[in-house]
Amino acid sequence: MKTVRVVAAVIKATNEDGKPIIFATQRGYGDFKGGWEFPGGKIEEGETPQEALVREIREELDTEISVGELIDTIEYDYPTFHLSMDCFWCEIVQGNLVLKEHEAAKWVDKESISGVEWLPADITLVDKIAAAL
Repeated sequence: MKTVRVVAAVIKATNEDGKPIIFATQRGYGDFKGGWEFPGGKIEEGETPQEALVREIREELDTEISVGELIDTIEYDYPTFHLSMDCFWCEIVQGNLVLKEHEAAKWVDKESISGVEWLPADITLVDKIAAAL
């Protein structure tokens, strides 16, 4: 089975009440169109996971981020490929998270994070993120 290596940004901020919130995006294309995910994408040859994440967020959301600590590497078998996804805490450095490839986006907090229809690989990370918020 083919392995696809990707990175995902768990973009963290605080709301007006000072509570931590996470940015979630809804896929606008492909087999999993409509599912919710942490934004990111494929690692290109010669890139580190962190470099790939900075590039992908710049391309998809017109935003510059700083990449922090690795949260986890998710290994997930989809029907036609194996996904290896490095997930990092990230923060916005500059930009307004402009949706270029996604259908929708929203900020979720500890209480609302599990109310999102996450894609199968992403859902495996939700409990770990909620516990850290």
